[in-house]
Amino acid sequence: MSSSLTPIERAKRIKIILFDVDGVLTDNGIWLFPGAAPGSTVEAKGFSAHDGTGISLARLAGLKCGFVTKRISDTVHLRARDLKIEHIYMGQSYKRQAVEEVAAKENVSLDEIAFVGDDIIDLPAMRVAGLAIAVANARPKVKAEAHYITEHPGGQGAGRDAIEFILDAKGILDSITEEYITEGSAAAAAADIGKGGM
Repeated sequence: MSSSLTPIERAKRIKIILFDVDGVLTDNGIWLFPGAAPGSTVEAKGFSAHDGTGISLARLAGLKCGFVTKRISDTVHLRARDLKIEHIYMGQSYKRQAVEEVAAKENVSLDEIAFVGDDIIDLPAMRVAGLAIAVANARPKVKAEAHYITEHPGGQGAGRDAIEFILDAKGILDSITEEYITEGSAAAAAADIGKGGM
């Protein structure tokens, strides 16, 4: 991978987009409620519907998506299922390993993977990915090493920003958007997210 490539040139190569979760697809808040069993807790997180639509646009464009997060969470599992996410890695203290495993599974090069992060735990994954994206609320060191920084913060459309940047670089954002909103499009229906309430 050439270090002289522009962010747009890097984005043109991308086939897979991997996201950290807390602080990227959420606003970094983790809500813990008492569970039914004594001493147990129920975790809740807030996700952006804009990001959900972005995942549908990515899928419609033929891209695959994944979550790579240190936290193990039923909430993340449910959201991933609703969004039909292809790759889910939880409990990942060393996220680079997950990125390399996804590349091997999908038979793509690391140059063809984008990683979206916000904190220092994401840096090893961002450093090996072909396109390193930091969200607007990322830590300064993470922003300093990113090829692209989203307009919106985590949990407020940052994931959508990352996806739209890649699709725009490929020159297909407008056509994919039109396909998505075309009534009766079988491709759009197949790419769309779940209906929730599962």
